[in-house]
Amino acid sequence: MHLGLVTYNLAKDWDLEALIANCEQTGFAGVELRTTHAHKVESDLNPARRAKVRKRFADSQVELVGLGTAFEFDALDPAELQRHIEGTKAYLQLAADLGAAGVKVRPNRLHEDEGVPREQTFEQIGRALRQCGECAADLGVQLRLEVHGRVTCEPPHIRKMLDCADHPSVVACWNSNQQDLSGGSIDANFALLAGRIGLVHINELWSEYPWQRLFALLRQSGYRGYCLAEIPESPEPLRLMRYYRALWQLQAEG
Repeated sequence: MHLGLVTYNLAKDWDLEALIANCEQTGFAGVELRTTHAHKVESDLNPARRAKVRKRFADSQVELVGLGTAFEFDALDPAELQRHIEGTKAYLQLAADLGAAGVKVRPNRLHEDEGVPREQTFEQIGRALRQCGECAADLGVQLRLEVHGRVTCEPPHIRKMLDCADHPSVVACWNSNQQDLSGGSIDANFALLAGRIGLVHINELWSEYPWQRLFALLRQSGYRGYCLAEIPESPEPLRLMRYYRALWQLQAEG
């Protein structure tokens, strides 16, 4: 497995040059670029700019692991839902053009207060994921569903969405939430998504989350991808990143 960085929140104000330089200095091997941040890697980039960004990563020690978007597919308004679908497809194309392996989307809300059963929302999300997954497959990239949202983050719900999508290019982005624990263990919920995990987000390695067990389960499942640190801003970001990498090595490799 490899350690990387989610640019939300620690690196949100870094331009692309600073981001790559800081990751190289601290031994972070990859990044997921969050959209709307200072790096300005967005779907409106022209072909020349896309080629320049791709070359900049290729010439560096840092891999562009993916693009992190806030697109979601629960909207009750069909036009709003379609806007999110088309936006996702645009970023899938951007990922392919940049040499990134995938694009992250998320579930976020249910609409039970408005009379919509949660199963109906799961199915709607799954259908949208399948449509975008077909686009991802054509482009040779992944569509990554983040384990996200107040209720939607529960792994059994994520599994239902993935089952509704029923597409090999649609995978899960494990998000290291406290809701992963059942009876004090993550084993049962991890088993629901094992083999479908295409990316992993990690956070505060000092917390009570069972990090060593997570990394052991990932290794046992055959996961060989990135674990991306999603951590808050710091007045000493490089110092924090060096300490974080040292703790990662103890937790994940020890």
